[in-house]
Amino acid sequence: MSLTNQEITELMEQASADAILISLEEFNIHLDKSVDSVTLIDDILSGFVDRYADQALEDQGLFTLCNIYGAYVGEVFRQVVGGDWEFRQEDDQEIVMVVFQDKSFAFTGICYERLAIDNTLSVHKYLLQAIKNCQS
Repeated sequence: MSLTNQEITELMEQASADAILISLEEFNIHLDKSVDSVTLIDDILSGFVDRYADQALEDQGLFTLCNIYGAYVGEVFRQVVGGDWEFRQEDDQEIVMVVFQDKSFAFTGICYERLAIDNTLSVHKYLLQAIKNCQS
């Protein structure tokens, strides 16, 4: 699959809007696109696992959660720092990331790690470090 930068940007902007809507509908949590609001993403991801257990970790559920919340975090990053969404094919994997200057950030990937590998990882801390890396 090959997407233009404009197509991937539109998809990720829509996915970010979906994250806002789903967070409100499922958890009555309002995400306001601020850096501070990303602290809520860790709780929301844990909430999906608690509420939907196996469904949240099935391939399609996991893919959806990682993409919408990764898109949300990426859009917050882009608001603060800038950057562009890019779609890459690496080692038979399709990766969506935000690229800023010579740095790239896989916000969907950190959501995956949080959900599927290590629930102690913080999406918010990853965002703060990404911002810091771009401002130094």
